[in-house]
Amino acid sequence: MIKEGLISADSHVTEPPNCYQDYIDKKYRDDAPYVAEQPDGSEAFIIRGANPVPFGLMKAAGLKPQEIKPRIRFHDHHLSGSDPTLRAEAQDRDNIAAEILFASVGLMLNAVTDMDYKQACFDAYNRWLAEYCAELPERVFGLGQTAIVSVDQAIADFQQARKMDFVGIMMPGEPAQSDYDDPMYDELWSCAEELDLTLAFHIFTTKKDITETYEHSRGPLINGFMNMPRAIQDTIGLFVLGGVLERHPKLRLASSEGDTSWAPHLASCMDRAHKRHHAWLKGERLSQPPSFYIDQQVYFTFQTDWPAFKCTTVMNPRRIMWANDFPHSDSTWPNSQHLIDEHSQHLSAEEKNWIVRSNVAECYRLPV
Repeated sequence: MIKEGLISADSHVTEPPNCYQDYIDKKYRDDAPYVAEQPDGSEAFIIRGANPVPFGLMKAAGLKPQEIKPRIRFHDHHLSGSDPTLRAEAQDRDNIAAEILFASVGLMLNAVTDMDYKQACFDAYNRWLAEYCAELPERVFGLGQTAIVSVDQAIADFQQARKMDFVGIMMPGEPAQSDYDDPMYDELWSCAEELDLTLAFHIFTTKKDITETYEHSRGPLINGFMNMPRAIQDTIGLFVLGGVLERHPKLRLASSEGDTSWAPHLASCMDRAHKRHHAWLKGERLSQPPSFYIDQQVYFTFQTDWPAFKCTTVMNPRRIMWANDFPHSDSTWPNSQHLIDEHSQHLSAEEKNWIVRSNVAECYRLPV
């Protein structure tokens, strides 16, 4: 059972240099992602079909803004992202009882277009992650990765994830074939319902995330940084307005690291569009307003979106989940408890507990 304390709905591992080479299918071993020194002396993961992935922002938790450097060597800063023996120490320093673990390098692997190669990389990651989580079974809970190469392959991945004791699936923002509202995926969503697995959509898992943030931002790069939640908003709209959540009432989605305080506005806009414009826009005619499905089946995760604590009266408060994003650059570590106390003073003890613990446990079916 998980001890008392905060539960982070979105934390990360930092894949070690051997994550893919040692765990990938032997067919791809000579082509597996690997760590190499860069011309500036830093290190990065080299991935076929993708840009090099530097480590700086993955390991910047607790640093001052002027200390954050995008390019560092792997062993600089936090090592608990790859070494489970150090993880509990980092958690205790931040009053963290447990964490839901997402990939780091694996986010960028979603940009790879060779689906079989991508699937092999995700399989390797899952094998490594299962061993990492087994070292701290009551403190870290992993999410498996799948490339959604096909419905049958994805169903096998969901089933394997459950066998590996993962509590959910890191979904690619974009599938290889038709989009997620296509009825061809209904068997997959039924499988998720039967296995009681949460589908987690994280920022930086679509080409739109990556290109609009870093490559095609309007004005300064920091303006492109503001694009991060938008792909997740599109995904939520797809599942709601495409009728997926109505057809699968037990399906759970988690919007991860996309913030939360925009959720009431999104729900309101969907309600208005569905009521007034569904006919000529050829949308699904839902039996309930879109906000109904959002309130019931979509969980929203934030780490520094403090207005989210004020959304308890305008959205379902049982769907708001706090996270510390450790060890990434946006992390609240090691000051999470202080910041939460500061921004949640207006909440009752029960409401606060929902957001920083109980809602995460409910979303991912954790043992509390």
